[in-house]
Amino acid sequence: MHGLLCDAVTSVHSVSGASASSKFVPTSRRVFRGLKDYGRKLVNLEYFTQSLEDWVLEKTCADSANEEQFFNSPFLIDELHKLDLALEGVLFQQLFRMPCSPSVTDDLKEDEYLAIEDFLHVVANGLWRTFWHKSGPLPFFVSCPRHPGSKFYTVEKAISRGRLEDLCGLALLSKTGSDMQVHWDQVAEFVLFKPDILSKNELKMSTRTICEAIFYGFHILVSRSLSNVSTVSGDSVFLLVLDSKYGGVVKFGGDLGKLDLNSTNPYQAVAEWIKAHAEVGVSPVDRIWNKLGNVNWGDLGTLQVILATFYSIVQWNGPPRKSIVSLASDHSLRLQKRRIECRLVENETALVPFQQASHQHGEIVELDQNDNSFLRKQASLLKLKKGEILLLDDQRQGQKSFQIQESLVGGNCYLYSAVSLDCPTELLSLYVGAHPSRLEPSWEDMSLWYQVQRQTKVLNILKQQGISSKYLPDIIASGRILHSGPCTKQSPGGRCDHPWCGTPILVTSTIGEPLSSVVDQYGAFSPEEAIRCCRDCLAALRTAALASVLHGDICPENIMRVVDNMQGARNRFLYVPISWGRAVLEDRDSAAINLQFSSSHALQHGRLCPASDAESLVYLLYFVCGGSIQQQDSIESALQWRERSWAKRLIQQQLGEVSALLKAFADYVDSLCGTPYPVDYDIWLKRLNKAVDGSADRGKMIDEVVAITLRLEDVAESSGTSGGGGP
Repeated sequence: MHGLLCDAVTSVHSVSGASASSKFVPTSRRVFRGLKDYGRKLVNLEYFTQSLEDWVLEKTCADSANEEQFFNSPFLIDELHKLDLALEGVLFQQLFRMPCSPSVTDDLKEDEYLAIEDFLHVVANGLWRTFWHKSGPLPFFVSCPRHPGSKFYTVEKAISRGRLEDLCGLALLSKTGSDMQVHWDQVAEFVLFKPDILSKNELKMSTRTICEAIFYGFHILVSRSLSNVSTVSGDSVFLLVLDSKYGGVVKFGGDLGKLDLNSTNPYQAVAEWIKAHAEVGVSPVDRIWNKLGNVNWGDLGTLQVILATFYSIVQWNGPPRKSIVSLASDHSLRLQKRRIECRLVENETALVPFQQASHQHGEIVELDQNDNSFLRKQASLLKLKKGEILLLDDQRQGQKSFQIQESLVGGNCYLYSAVSLDCPTELLSLYVGAHPSRLEPSWEDMSLWYQVQRQTKVLNILKQQGISSKYLPDIIASGRILHSGPCTKQSPGGRCDHPWCGTPILVTSTIGEPLSSVVDQYGAFSPEEAIRCCRDCLAALRTAALASVLHGDICPENIMRVVDNMQGARNRFLYVPISWGRAVLEDRDSAAINLQFSSSHALQHGRLCPASDAESLVYLLYFVCGGSIQQQDSIESALQWRERSWAKRLIQQQLGEVSALLKAFADYVDSLCGTPYPVDYDIWLKRLNKAVDGSADRGKMIDEVVAITLRLEDVAESSGTSGGGGP
């Protein structure tokens, strides 16, 4: 069924930073020898620059009438903005400062190279720890060559051997295999370091600097093509161009298969190939180091360097576990937390600190500026801390008190672990929604609405229809916060001016760790845990389907790994789908869009088909089993990835290495995708139960692990009215 996507997706799309095509591989010995011969002959930088300089000059000095002749930047400004938001709170700490003395000495050059080496290491390490793995060894290191094909040296070794003047730059190299010898086919990113990269007095890269960057870029592409061990994807390379003040990025790539290898003048042949077939992107030049030698981490120049390094790591190590988009989305949460910390409320014309007034309206009060302990105490109440008591007004159960245990901020909602004062031994999940007055059409507040108010509705529908399961979150309480101090609301459903008055709360039974964090900390799942995860999630989806409810947002952040407290289940986990706020109750309900995990039908039509949750579950299993789900930047590219993965059976191959049963399940789901046919949950739960428990009938299949009190007539009735329940 995924073949149907071919008609919907016809154009070839690639992220601006990562090429969609793969590296060129020589198809014959003649081509191999020709490339190797070109790599050996093209060693004179001056000849190379002369053959290309006029063309580069035309591209960099185009007038306004021929604006299209300019080199395009490798990055969109929107990409840099998202990266800036994603890196909020990430510590990049360069310890070697860039020397800022106007005099040029040998010691100064040594310090400059040490600063560049530290800078490149800090960027690569910071990105790897933020987006890929928090712990474990860094799969990259920094070293310095003298010329294309030369040996690599550490900066310290080059200094000790007196070869610092011979160095042409630095390289970020991938650790591949056990070979201690460093080769050019390991270069993930190259840094061209020069005394001055600017074009005279203009803030742009000089022509000769661009030619030199392309020179090294060509040699790196040739080395990769001739390599037997290079696993890099893509046919482009990022080249950082730096001096002691400024920096920019050159992206260079192209299909070496179109290079004329029969020419008697290799310099001219390569120049013609570059002009006709290569892709050259040149970024704006901006300041990297300030006058004290510190890096301007949040500025444009540095962000370009960081994004180039990010895409270089993607080329060698695959997509990150956490995408730039997902981390950037947390900015809204941090912004809202900051607003609450500052105790801000909106006045008609300005934002002013909120103070709970104990005086009459209109009364002028003199404040002691030296004693603001009252204001600090009031502001701290807005951020729930361990040990604080929260009083909840539940319309069904009356007032209930919960004590905050820990902040578990996740996604775009405030999530805490808490205990009920009536039963202080059981940990619960407590969601804090957006204040009703803040439900403007803003993305972050609507996300909170789905997490709290709409999830409350969905869970109440399941509860009212008598559906409960240990694989589903159980609603414990829901209602509004009762704040301390006087409340001037005019009706039970109203609210006063207090910033917490009327704020919705949802308390559920599920407490655990999301799969995104589990995989990030412990790596891929074992076959046993992967099968158990599939079984538990299918059991939850089957139970919800009895009430005609589809989850609609299956992804690692929305599956919680929970300790199984049942007798005899020691050291075992349950996998529980949470975040039911985007559940589909009626045909008119729109689906949540997740470029990595949503079903193809949801991406194409904005609606779910009966097998959409199962398809998302297959992508989830592929992820937890070590599969690489590429970072996507559009629905089009997301559909293309699904089309390629299903057509080449990449998903089935990955799951087949873990379990033949999971591979068979993926094949089954593939046959259903986009069709009106429902998933046969029972047959697959029977098979999965047998694999997990050793017997298909153990626990009487699903009936003993899932407590369902639905009567047959309830099922018939709920199928037509599933969207009408709830508060």
